[in-house]
Amino acid sequence: MIPVSGVLLSIILTTAYSIPVTKHESENMDLRMPDVKPQQPDTYLCYPMKMDGPATYITGFVPHANMSTAHHMLLYGCADPGQKNEPWNCGEMMDSEKKGSFKPGPICRSGSQIIYAWAMDAPQLTLPEDVGFKVGGKTTVQWLVLQVHYKDVSSFLPPNTNTDNSGITLVTTTKRMPKRAGVYLLGTGGELEPHSIVYMETACTITDDIEMHPFAFRTHAHTHGEVLSGYRIRNGHWTEIGKQTPKKPQMFYNTTHQDLVVKKGDILAARCTMNNDGDTTIPIGPTQHDEMCNFYMMYYVNGDKLSSDGYCFKAGPPNWSWDDFGASLHLESAPSDISKLSAVDNTQDGSTMEDFSGEQEMTSNLETISGLQHFLQESLDSEYGSEHSDPARVAGFTQRESEAWREYIRALLKLEAEQALDDLENAYDADGYVY
Repeated sequence: MIPVSGVLLSIILTTAYSIPVTKHESENMDLRMPDVKPQQPDTYLCYPMKMDGPATYITGFVPHANMSTAHHMLLYGCADPGQKNEPWNCGEMMDSEKKGSFKPGPICRSGSQIIYAWAMDAPQLTLPEDVGFKVGGKTTVQWLVLQVHYKDVSSFLPPNTNTDNSGITLVTTTKRMPKRAGVYLLGTGGELEPHSIVYMETACTITDDIEMHPFAFRTHAHTHGEVLSGYRIRNGHWTEIGKQTPKKPQMFYNTTHQDLVVKKGDILAARCTMNNDGDTTIPIGPTQHDEMCNFYMMYYVNGDKLSSDGYCFKAGPPNWSWDDFGASLHLESAPSDISKLSAVDNTQDGSTMEDFSGEQEMTSNLETISGLQHFLQESLDSEYGSEHSDPARVAGFTQRESEAWREYIRALLKLEAEQALDDLENAYDADGYVY
């Protein structure tokens, strides 16, 4: 006969050791376009993914796209997406695609927030330890929506039969992250007058009673952007969040100050320094021929409460500038180098420059010589044949050629500018043709 105490002990031990252990699973989740064939340049397509099950934390992003086809990709969190079963046209070019195969609709019907952005062949992003974007479960993010802006659709048009599956691999875990990630976006409307340097500026006061810890930033502009910079202003003191040229891969970079905190009452401000040396006015708009001024601040909070308003947009020039914000911005204390890049690595190949104006001047000098030689020798002849080797034809660069040209210029910046010019000038006769 077994003593009662022994039976009780046996039951207690058996029960204790049969309690299931919570297993936190890590998983890579693919959100990619399902072999779509956009038919017009500057088409914006969206594709959804339902976040079923418990709360999931996104801790990394692996992009799958090529800048020759995709102008940019955005990942949104939605309470309710624009569509639920198939790709749809979700951009401001919807009217041009109404007769196409993609139905028009908004990105999100409710609960929209930006989670991630990619452009210019930016590499993958891994968040800091213990930081993650919380989605699914009881959060307001019940759907993820991938948006791809297609700038070149020639490979999808007849007689070509190519399709596209650009997208993102999400690195996720069900393990609770103590620091919840969010994105705060500053941007402007406005326009760029011809032959002018334009400052596109925005600023907003934080009204939420939270503490945001910025750890990464990203800049986005099109061909006229030179320097984009963001700041926190507190009690008249300006502290840099980040500064970069959008001509570099438009990835998320480490913030200037990793210990920076943004809290209620602080002001967030951003400026896009633009250079329009053309003869026409360039508006802010959705196409690659328009412009954009966007400064993304990625941050975390300790706990669950994110900023209730993740956007700060102003009308931009000529209707709004920092002068219109008021005395609390303390413009008299603003840094003098807002539109300059200090001696930092701001080119893809690792070369340095004192500020962007130096690169701009050098690029202008090299444009007619090195740019023409590069395409005459490597792009135009091989792609189109020798009948296109007239330098006058190079003014009509395709997007692919323009991107290759910029890479070539970056490489030349590592050389002595005068020597590079001398060497290249010797390759041209008096009429500007290659010998």
